[in-house]
Amino acid sequence: MHRMWSMCEILSTRRSLLWGGLKMVGDILFINLTDGSSWVENRRELVEKYIGGSGLAIKLLNELCPEKVDPFAPENPIILAPGPFIGLYPVCSKTVAMFKSPLTGNLGESHAGGRLGVAIRLAGYEAVIIIGVASKLVWLDIKSDGEIKVNGASSLQKMGSLHTIMALNASSQYGLGSVAAIGPAGEKFVFYANVSVDGYNFFGRTGLGAVMGAKNLKAIRVIGSGEISVKDLDGYKRTFERIYEEVVKSGKMRKYHDLGTPQNVLTLNKIKALPTMNFKRGYFEYAENISGEYFADNLLVRKNTCPLCPIGCKHVAILKSFFAEEHEVESIEVGYDYEPIYALGSNLGIGDPLDVLKLRAACDRYGLDAMMTGTMLAWATEAYEKGLISLNETIVEPRWGIADNYIEMIKQIVEMPNEFYVSMAQGKAYKNLGEEFLIAIGGNGLAGYHTGLAFIIGTAIGARHSHLSNAGYSLDQKLLGSTIDTIKAVEALIEEEVWRCILESCGVCLFAREVYDRRTVLEALNTIG
Repeated sequence: MHRMWSMCEILSTRRSLLWGGLKMVGDILFINLTDGSSWVENRRELVEKYIGGSGLAIKLLNELCPEKVDPFAPENPIILAPGPFIGLYPVCSKTVAMFKSPLTGNLGESHAGGRLGVAIRLAGYEAVIIIGVASKLVWLDIKSDGEIKVNGASSLQKMGSLHTIMALNASSQYGLGSVAAIGPAGEKFVFYANVSVDGYNFFGRTGLGAVMGAKNLKAIRVIGSGEISVKDLDGYKRTFERIYEEVVKSGKMRKYHDLGTPQNVLTLNKIKALPTMNFKRGYFEYAENISGEYFADNLLVRKNTCPLCPIGCKHVAILKSFFAEEHEVESIEVGYDYEPIYALGSNLGIGDPLDVLKLRAACDRYGLDAMMTGTMLAWATEAYEKGLISLNETIVEPRWGIADNYIEMIKQIVEMPNEFYVSMAQGKAYKNLGEEFLIAIGGNGLAGYHTGLAFIIGTAIGARHSHLSNAGYSLDQKLLGSTIDTIKAVEALIEEEVWRCILESCGVCLFAREVYDRRTVLEALNTIG
């Protein structure tokens, strides 16, 4: 981590950015849910040193989170920090959330796209920090004029995150608005409950939804109506146009626009690196049925995008459910990308694309991280196969390829009717049975790459035990068929993680990592201040 900060200091510049002509750079909003109070502290010195996003958030977490605090304690802060490129440059929309994770007991870090980062910036803040716990279920309303309201949320209780977002968006006012909300899993403190942002973006993986639930916080709405000014307007325009041209014409991001990350399904299956049936093997015989090509040709209905992003990487399918005679149909839109396809598809032996969408829809309905949900279902299936658990624990039989049973188990994970499902909700092997095949590192379920040693090392040394920290899976594929020098591999992974921390501090989406090289990042920072 020391290497990260030294690079942050090299890249950071003295900024004189004005927010809507009202607030100086460095304003951080604090909200205490215990007494409903809020205040602003100016920490310009931190912004100048740590840029924003990940850099600013981890520094604030180090200051504010007590050592050894219970993740569900009022003192565990939720820090939301957009980077300085958000609202200014293409493919920059990632807001960073930091907190102590209930799932790993360590760093809780998650990144979400959507409008939230732009809304926070237009409201005039470098970061929003939430502490304390409300006496009843509430939702927060944050506006540009400094008006902060803590509203009762009894009418939203047990409501899915998407319906909560729709309800709060319906009453939004002038300005760019964004809503982040939890579902029933967050209210029940499932350790890997996620937070949905604007419907198709998620703070996933490390349990932010559970931390919000522990604070009795159902949702956060931010409405920003200010402006973002830059120091060098002419330089900003030139830099913006150059970046935009490279994004749309260079081909570096074509994958994400065309098939999106589901393109990985057939690529990984071909090299026998697609995790199948709890990582028992790397080849799935029905991979073509759940491939990006199949989804695009047969189920894709539209693409979603984040502010100032021309890519449209969020691929959305339609799922129709018949619920009565006379062709009574419920149609819902379900976002799909590679990780949920692996976690709820090949890793569960599910080869029907509609079943994958049904499982993803169930996770979204309850507000569960799809990857960790798939990890737990796969573990339970193998444990059941080996006779370590029985129907007395599982209630419904976990069987490879049987989606309806898994959907019922997802419901039980949230309801927690017995000790087995309490363990499932905590991301733990029941009574420590079969721990050796619960596929997780540091408590966090593995991503969908059965590529080799660099992926495992990268996940282990990554600050949040995520494949996105340093892309070990990519290094494996580059070295396919070669013997890996572990020392050089670790050095390469650390170097990659340091640079990704810089990008995440600026607010850059990692899909654009080939566009935002060091020269471009420095140039962009200099133009804004």
